[in-house]
Amino acid sequence: MLSNRQLFLKYLGQTSDNPCLLEIEKAEGIYLYGPNGEKYIDLISGVSVSNLGHGNISVKQAVKEQIDKHAHLMVYGEYIQVPQVELAAYLTSLLPECLNTVFLVNSGSESVEGAIKLAKRYTRRSKIISFNNAYHGSTHGALSVTGNEELKRSFRPLLPEVYHINLNSINELDLIDKNTACVIIEPIQAEAGVRIPDNNFMQELYKKCKELDVLLIFDEIQTGFGRTGKMFGFEHYNITPDIICFAKAFGGGMPIGAFVSDKKIMNSFTYDPVLGHITTFGGHPVCAAAALANLKEITKNNIIEEAKEKGELLKNNINGKKIKEIRGKGLLLAVEIDSFDNILKFIKQGIKNGIVTDWFLFDNKSFRITPPLTITKEQILETCKIINKTLEEL
Repeated sequence: MLSNRQLFLKYLGQTSDNPCLLEIEKAEGIYLYGPNGEKYIDLISGVSVSNLGHGNISVKQAVKEQIDKHAHLMVYGEYIQVPQVELAAYLTSLLPECLNTVFLVNSGSESVEGAIKLAKRYTRRSKIISFNNAYHGSTHGALSVTGNEELKRSFRPLLPEVYHINLNSINELDLIDKNTACVIIEPIQAEAGVRIPDNNFMQELYKKCKELDVLLIFDEIQTGFGRTGKMFGFEHYNITPDIICFAKAFGGGMPIGAFVSDKKIMNSFTYDPVLGHITTFGGHPVCAAAALANLKEITKNNIIEEAKEKGELLKNNINGKKIKEIRGKGLLLAVEIDSFDNILKFIKQGIKNGIVTDWFLFDNKSFRITPPLTITKEQILETCKIINKTLEEL
């Protein structure tokens, strides 16, 4: 009889020739558990997905209650389905007034695809501006606006008229012109190793877009729902995007995404052509119910406000000779050390010591610290001891 490891390697499509192969049987709170009782502190959170930790009671209850009522009924946008309606209403109540209409999809890549299509349809323009070292997903359009050629070259040709500029380079904003449909940007470049835009740059970008009627898209797929110490990453800059993309932590562990805009913009999908954007499983009722419970849990307590303090506690208690820099906001942190070789050793040794982390797609000299927002201060200090021990063992 084949083991789970053998089944994994034989029957599942692989994303690399050297997968981690860590087997997890259950998860609770900030901990992952292996089949033989191994216990690990989760410093990845499914890549900023499990903001409430694993196994949140409210989210689980919402899933159970909804599955007893119904699962899939009809393609998104045709039937009135209570979980979708309530989720959209609650989400928009947390956003500025101009972000008042939600289009539910299944994932982050899909939310980016929808946002790009919406911008092109509404503006009737075709030029798109993105940023070097940005990550927006792996589907064709999302990959086109991703800013890393190594990830893209084997899949070209991609979308035409996509131009990449450097973060914080104000002079390069002159590339935005009257032929530009949209600019897409992350409030914090996550996969670049947690790179934070300058406030002045963000203000100039916003101003430029407004002057030329260019839609500004914020990709909040990793930064949304409390991760950075605010409910949404755009709140750090006191500006409001025209379109905003969500996924990851949106569903409380269930697969769901969304892009949100103003009604007058979103209505572009309803004509010329009708059904301008459609999805079969977008806003799946069970996922929507989970997402609603998740948002209510996040907003009813003070875990967002605590994220900033917890992030500082981590920064202040991680130390080691190999550390070059610790970057981030809230509980979205990158710890840069001296080499990719030592990153690989750190990750491998960290698993032995009881922590799970990884590196970033476009920064292989930093490891990720994105634990559940529910991590306690005592657990943070325990985590820091293990990180420091692991760094010493390199």
